[in-house]
Amino acid sequence: MKQEIGPPGHVASVVNDPQLAEVVAADLKALLSNGNYDGAKTLLQPVQPVDIAEAIGFLPLVLQAFAFRLLSKDEAIEVYEYLDPGVQQSLLDRLRSSEVLELVEEMSPDDRVQLFDELPAKVVRRLLAELSPSERRVTAQLLGYESETAGRLMTPEFIDLKEFHSAAQALTIVRKRAPDTETVYSLYVTDGKRHLTGILSLRDLVTADPESRIGDVMTREVVSVATDTDQEEVARAIQRYDFLALPVVDREQRLVGIVTVDDVIDVIEQEATRDLYAAGAVQAGDEDDYFQSNLFMVARRRVVWLVVLVVANGFTTQVIAMNDLVLKQVVLLAAFIPLLIGTGGNVGAQSSTVVIRGLSTQRIQALGPLKAVAREAIAGALLGLLMLLVVVPFAWWRGESPLVGAAVGISLMAITTLAATAGAALPLFFDRMGLDPALMSAPFITTATDVAGVLIYLRTAAWLLRHMNPVS
Repeated sequence: MKQEIGPPGHVASVVNDPQLAEVVAADLKALLSNGNYDGAKTLLQPVQPVDIAEAIGFLPLVLQAFAFRLLSKDEAIEVYEYLDPGVQQSLLDRLRSSEVLELVEEMSPDDRVQLFDELPAKVVRRLLAELSPSERRVTAQLLGYESETAGRLMTPEFIDLKEFHSAAQALTIVRKRAPDTETVYSLYVTDGKRHLTGILSLRDLVTADPESRIGDVMTREVVSVATDTDQEEVARAIQRYDFLALPVVDREQRLVGIVTVDDVIDVIEQEATRDLYAAGAVQAGDEDDYFQSNLFMVARRRVVWLVVLVVANGFTTQVIAMNDLVLKQVVLLAAFIPLLIGTGGNVGAQSSTVVIRGLSTQRIQALGPLKAVAREAIAGALLGLLMLLVVVPFAWWRGESPLVGAAVGISLMAITTLAATAGAALPLFFDRMGLDPALMSAPFITTATDVAGVLIYLRTAAWLLRHMNPVS
């Protein structure tokens, strides 16, 4: 988007209030319903574009186009880029074709591509055909890259300089091209074949001697990513180096675009949402439209793993059925099955959460996979030992014999250790296999700890029955 990416510490002139958009939407709805368009314009004048976009999203569909048409051309373009994809599509259907073309033409290329990803193919082809040749070429280029890569995320609107430029000449170039670029705080230096050779900040340029050559003040050690780099890797690089923008190069090391920090924030939110859905065994699809989906679609996305878990937990039922003689002798043993498998599931979920987060941030590489698994296994054993202090006396008291207490205690230690080990090992295994550790770990850990926990518990009880004389 064309909003300027400011330097670190940049503070907006208006403090964002999460409830502001709802208040504006309520007032805007009342004014539009009464036909007071002048009052609606006055209401929107001091409001930030992002808040206007959110307020429009709260309006009924019939009023969204009315509110959008009240904005000036420049403000409408900026507000449109902040709108939710569903609202963007709705406005495309309600606005005149000339208004739609003007909006799409003036959007920054990366935001235009993001919009096209949400639109039907027929609509995209029509809009592409109506774009100006230059914008059509840029948009087609970005659409040609794989989804969720740096090439698809980047914008080709950046300022590049040459090493032979003087600082004074470079400042003139920056002033001339600034209105059409997303950020001027990071400036890139290329050679005659557009190879990336250096980088300098606007601060370095402004403070340099006007007669100095750019080649003398730039930094030659440039961190860049390739066009096919996954968007998560791009986000990590910007986070690691505290960049405002990251250059993107093709296979020949030619500079083709930059990824800005505002786009990376969107990626981080998107990936975090996916991981949360995956951890809950939900096939999220497009998380942006999840709460707008019909109930049948929601149920279909959730039912897959639920069916898998139901079938897998049939093994738990089978284990209990195979050990029915133990339960017949000491019926109270059955009362502690939920406690044990619930504890195992919780411990496993804790370990998997820690490891998945470590994989996401790449912090686990410093420790190493084997040490990470061993660490979690020891932590599981310690957790089991601490819980013994509460659970075993209670089980002994309820069972009126040492059998139940001993069976629960031994099983609890084994289950928590096993669950922590599985919770750490499974995400690492699935990651090594190229599968999403967040999606695969939660169901497998739950099922594995349920089956193994019941088996360990009932086998332990059977062994104790053969070596102890419980009091009836």
